[in-house]
Amino acid sequence: MNKVLLLGAGMVAKPIADYLLENNIELTIASRTVSKAEKLINGRANGKAVSWTVDNLETMETMVSNHDLTVSLLPFAHHVTVAKFCVKYKKNMVTTSYVSPEMKALDTEAKKAGIIILNEIGVDPGFDHMTAMRIIHKVQSEGGKIKEFYSLCGALAAPEETDNPFKYKFSWSPKGVVMAGNNGAKFRKEGETVEIPTENLFKNPLQISFPEVGKMEVYPNRDSLAYIDIYNLPNVETMYRGTFRYPQWCESMDAIKAIGMVNYDKQNFEGKTYKDIVAAEIDVYPKNVKEKVAQRLNLELNSPAIIAMEWLGLFSDNRVHLDKGSTFDITSDLMLKKMMLPEGARDMVIMLHSFLIETTDGKKEVIKSRLLDYATKEDTSISRTVALPAAIAVKMILDGEIKDTGVHIPIAKTIYNPILNELEKMGISMEEEWGLPEVEKLG
Repeated sequence: MNKVLLLGAGMVAKPIADYLLENNIELTIASRTVSKAEKLINGRANGKAVSWTVDNLETMETMVSNHDLTVSLLPFAHHVTVAKFCVKYKKNMVTTSYVSPEMKALDTEAKKAGIIILNEIGVDPGFDHMTAMRIIHKVQSEGGKIKEFYSLCGALAAPEETDNPFKYKFSWSPKGVVMAGNNGAKFRKEGETVEIPTENLFKNPLQISFPEVGKMEVYPNRDSLAYIDIYNLPNVETMYRGTFRYPQWCESMDAIKAIGMVNYDKQNFEGKTYKDIVAAEIDVYPKNVKEKVAQRLNLELNSPAIIAMEWLGLFSDNRVHLDKGSTFDITSDLMLKKMMLPEGARDMVIMLHSFLIETTDGKKEVIKSRLLDYATKEDTSISRTVALPAAIAVKMILDGEIKDTGVHIPIAKTIYNPILNELEKMGISMEEEWGLPEVEKLG
């Protein structure tokens, strides 16, 4: 029986555990909270829970060496440490996280060890790569050219759960979501490079209507320029990767950033209220801080952003829960308290690929590919769409169906075709439309 080590038992781990255990794979789940691992195993004989913390490198090394493949669901900063042990003991590895430069640097060593370190095999990144590359390769095989490519994704509450001023509830790490909002962004638009500094990330979002969901907004996601080479599209005129949100999120987060409430600098908060901290950030006396914030941001008191900040508690007289920390901690902890998706409520993942292509006869056409996936009774949509591509990849590596070695993301046909075919059987697939007129590009 193949033996797999799963490091971490967080919010997306359950579908991986279920899939591997149900496919007769011996699974060890190592977690700081062993009760979480035990819950995932749910009494199945081929599962084992281990209490372990990430700083225990000696135990990590032993566990990696004793398993055929390691899946790391740890914070991304720890993946390279795991990968080095996998190289040392010639064990395969899978992660759902973005590839770091340090991970890329292990490519030659992984090839020498005869192993694959497969990264970005979740939903975004992961499913987005695979479904995009299937279209790109088909267009190119028919002699066509990709002129423009928009790849947009969002992990959101289902429409019936948008009942707070942010129109958002967290189905995965709140701190990760808020942290992503502190990035800047780069993309190519009609042949020109566009750079968006972090302070402007949420300004001027794209307006897109998504079938069955309604009006959505999109802000740019990190560095889209890197995907020009990754997807082998050197002549693409527009390359834009973005994140879907319901209206009001972008305006509200833009305001919160503008008043300094998601900064990482450590401060002393002892004895202070939330409104004290906000007042200090904009350098005003705390009284009537809501009105002063609205004036500073040139917003009406009944604007969505001011309503959202008040609802969150940023203008309240309550004392903060931290003696020392950052405004990022303050805001993300309030969100963690007030904006988690309730147990049993539905989340959803939506994705849109929009291509403008030029055919061999010079005709321009649009291809659209959409995903609308809701939670099931057993699992959230985000856990399904992140975990199942990784779980399928694990089984295919163990079964010898994926033979590639080195550090990879799933952009090769040998990797994405079998995984997408298996996901389709599970009800996770994109609906494609080909040959649309150019006006349909983002409509």
